[in-house]
Amino acid sequence: MNIREEKDKIGSLSVERDALYGIQTVRASNNFAISNNHVRLELVYAMVTIKKAAAMTHKELKLLDDKIASAIIEACDRALRGEVNDAFITNALQGGAGTSTNMNVNEVIANLALNHLGLPLGDYQSIHPLDHVNKGQSTNDVYPTALRIAAIKEIRALSDECSKLQESLQKKELEYADILKLGRTELMDALPITLGQEFGAYAQAISRDRWRIYKVEERLRQINLGGTAVGTGSNTNRKFTYRVTDILRELTDMGLARAEYPMDLTQNNDVFVEVSGLLKALAVNLMKISTDLRLMNSGPYGGFGEITLEELQAGSTIMPGKVNPVIPEMVTQVAIKVMSNDNAITLCAASGNFELNAFMPLIADSLLESLSLLTHTLAIFRTKCIETLTPNVEACRAHLDRSLVLATSLAPYIGYENVAFLIKECGSDATKIRELVLQKELLDEQTLDKLLNYRHEMTYLV
Repeated sequence: MNIREEKDKIGSLSVERDALYGIQTVRASNNFAISNNHVRLELVYAMVTIKKAAAMTHKELKLLDDKIASAIIEACDRALRGEVNDAFITNALQGGAGTSTNMNVNEVIANLALNHLGLPLGDYQSIHPLDHVNKGQSTNDVYPTALRIAAIKEIRALSDECSKLQESLQKKELEYADILKLGRTELMDALPITLGQEFGAYAQAISRDRWRIYKVEERLRQINLGGTAVGTGSNTNRKFTYRVTDILRELTDMGLARAEYPMDLTQNNDVFVEVSGLLKALAVNLMKISTDLRLMNSGPYGGFGEITLEELQAGSTIMPGKVNPVIPEMVTQVAIKVMSNDNAITLCAASGNFELNAFMPLIADSLLESLSLLTHTLAIFRTKCIETLTPNVEACRAHLDRSLVLATSLAPYIGYENVAFLIKECGSDATKIRELVLQKELLDEQTLDKLLNYRHEMTYLV
């Protein structure tokens, strides 16, 4: 037969003979068969790392048989090498506050340990998923600790990508420092700026995002591991609680610390809302920058045409030669997804009751998805859009020359109303401004020429 029978308090169930998971994983897979989206491996690996730290701690404190502890550690190492990824099959969205994911990991590690010792899979009398692999732990302290570890790892990668994007934008700021263009407010002609200043402003926004995301790691370093079910530390050894944190810190190379009040971290998830909020802020800036680039790239003949984005793929199945700004469009969609995830995280965190939040699986999936999406998106945005775009100097100058906004520089000298009447008289011909000012003897020629110089209003910026 190709199956084995496993039992729990509910009854017995058939499990594939060679499956590394067990009865609890099968039940979860049947109960939550709503999509093909499994729990993210980043979270699984963090959880496996916790199992390894727990086994190392129990071995050191002689709270677990040395042979069993060593087998569990070896099993964790195999899982962390990615050898058994297919065994982690629980759906990302599940009831039970993540218990199904924890049991999936416990069962896989237990069976890997049994295999290491040459024992049959499912021989839980020898190595048990709960009594041995989950010893001294609860889903309620393992799951949030794992999410913190996974999130910190992703945050570090995202912070690095923010830094690289900031540098690319700053290079454009310097490169385009002398390219004059028309500034716009509310999509209407405003005052002159340089294309370099445009990119400099983008760099400043991403700089803030980089710093905020870099610093938020500090908010995730406190963990409630050892608090078990409700944060009081019941059903675990006090020495284990302190030592496992030290070992986990070494395994992850993260400045993890035991929470001063583990019950707080067990029931409250506002820190994930805080992290998600900063990701949303980054998404907002990315969407704004992408929208600007799409508008400046618009055309090539009927739009602004102030920059040209690299041509990456055909843009139409009916219009030959059409090329679309696909990277900014992709970035915009990612930004909207991150904003949506933030809303889901917020609602889930607010929906907890008493000593536990049952909706952590959606918090975890949404947060890790946002982090992963943003990290990969920033790399593509930088390399396929920002670093490869080129300026259209002639178009920038042409828009500026056709505008009437330079008359604004006259307002402090001849008054707002006089300038407004001048613009009305000029119609759409900007070249008439100088002629009308001299004709009406509003200013002398030397002063007028100085004021109508494109750089005059920008001296404090350049």
